[in-house]
Amino acid sequence: MIRELVSRDHPALKQVAEPFDFKNPPTNPMQLAVDLAETMIQNNGLGLAANQIGLPYRAFAINANPVFVCFNPRIVDQTTETIAMDEGCLSFPNLFLKIKRPRTIKIRFATPTGEVMTRTFDGMTARCFQHELDHLDGIVYTTLVSNYHLERGMNKKKQIDRSLKRENYVKA
Repeated sequence: MIRELVSRDHPALKQVAEPFDFKNPPTNPMQLAVDLAETMIQNNGLGLAANQIGLPYRAFAINANPVFVCFNPRIVDQTTETIAMDEGCLSFPNLFLKIKRPRTIKIRFATPTGEVMTRTFDGMTARCFQHELDHLDGIVYTTLVSNYHLERGMNKKKQIDRSLKRENYVKA
């Protein structure tokens, strides 16, 4: 089921999500995985955390071909090498900010069936994983940049929004 995204100022985005309890599940983990994946894909996202749809669970989906959903994810190791890249977020449409993150990470997470897995990711998958994990920790990417860079990003967002509005007006 496709869920509605919460607004960018919704309190759920700044709260630490609670661990998902597979022994006493608060909701069906398979259905939650489907909802996260479908909502992410419907919104053309690369990732989507449960708190972005108002749910307080430590779970997120990543669009990494194939899409996969992580429960209770954590980083167990990371390289010291970092890379800065523009990041966007479904909670902040058209706002792209340059964020520096470790290039390679080793992660541990549970699948929707509760099976614990360990994987190593680099590149865009590593970046998406870290961005979504930040969401679960109540960290919004706008807090990872200086006020100056946030203001520049907001100005570019306004330009993108105006351009999209013009395109939609011409199509109508």
